[in-house]
This record gives sequence, C-alpha cells and structure tokens, in this order.
Amino acid sequence: MTTIGRPTQDFVPIKEIRDTTAILKDGSLRAVLFVSATNFALKSSDEQQSILYQFQNLLNSLDFTIQIFVESRKLDIRPYLALLEERSKQQVDDLMKVQINEYIGFIKDFTETHNIMSKSFFIVVPYSATILGTGSARKFLPFGKNSAKNASERESEAFEERRIQLEERVAVVEQGLQSCGLRSVELGPEEITELFYKLFNPGETEKPIKLTNVK
Repeated sequence: MTTIGRPTQDFVPIKEIRDTTAILKDGSLRAVLFVSATNFALKSSDEQQSILYQFQNLLNSLDFTIQIFVESRKLDIRPYLALLEERSKQQVDDLMKVQINEYIGFIKDFTETHNIMSKSFFIVVPYSATILGTGSARKFLPFGKNSAKNASERESEAFEERRIQLEERVAVVEQGLQSCGLRSVELGPEEITELFYKLFNPGETEKPIKLTNVK
C-alpha cells in the first residue's frame, strides 16, 4: 500500500496528550521520563559494581515492560557563538576582545572538523487496560437524554483510573533510578510534543529539551 500523499498524523501513534500522559491511538497510555546521565567510566570499580547491581534490581523489580530511548543529535553551537560575539562587542578591554575573538575562531574551526553530539536519555513507561467494545456491552448502556453525559463521565473516570495505575508504575521506575544515582523528571505536554517533533523532523537543528524541577 502506498504512503504517498498520506498526512504525517497517520504515522504518529499519539492520539492526544493530557498533562504528562500520552494517549495512543489504541487506547494505551505512555509516560516519558527524562533521565540524567552519569559518567560510568570515571567511577571506581566498586561504584560501577554498585550501579550495575542497583540497575539489575530495578529491572528485576518491574512486572511491566519499559523502553529505554537515547536521542543523539548534533549540537547546535550557533546560539553559543552568537552570545560570544555579543560579549566581544560589549568588551572595552582590547586584550579581552582579542581573546574572545580567537576563542570564537577556535570553536568554529573545531566544530567544522568534529561532530559535537548531545545525548538525551529517556524511559517510556507504558500502561494498557482492556477496553470494552460496543458489542454485547451496549445493552448495559443507559439511554435517554443523559446517555451522552454518562458516557463522557465514564470515559473520564476510566482514564483517571488508568492514569493512576500509570503513575504508580512511574513512581517505581523513578525510585529505582534514584537508587542508581540518576535523577529523573516526567515530561509535560509541551516537552512530549517537542520530543516527537524532533523524531519526525530529524533534519532540523533543534535545541535540547528544556526541563525544570529535575528530581
């Protein structure tokens, strides 16, 4: 089957985003955690063994699957260079201005000959529940003028129940990451949207996702 002419939305699995929860088209839910990095190679042998042991405990404690996703992207150095150039213009000391300009030249030469990459680490936590169809279950649905309202209320209550289950899973993962010495924060709606925009637009240079209140 050809995909020519099909809108991009057909290839995006997300139906909508509510707060920190992504709702997929199949009705399942996803939460995305941004996880801090650690320089494993600089740790002592005992520290490395401890991290591996705690990570093993985290995986063994889970009764659900998770997805570990690493985003590797060429770092956009242009905002940093623009900042340096602005500082150079503001300098009244000629020697400092020369040093800043030489540093700008060094950064430009270095980035032209080397790929400076930024890496971001994410964990996707899923939750799916059996969703009743409209077959034999329809005879139990109330009819009358309040039918639509009741259906909307039931859908909202069902979502909230699934969301609570998802957040319990997120808490388990966060606690396990903390025992490994890793900080994490749950992505909000704008951050999830930005992450998926980057995934479906890999050719564009984007700034890293800005996060606040990292735990």
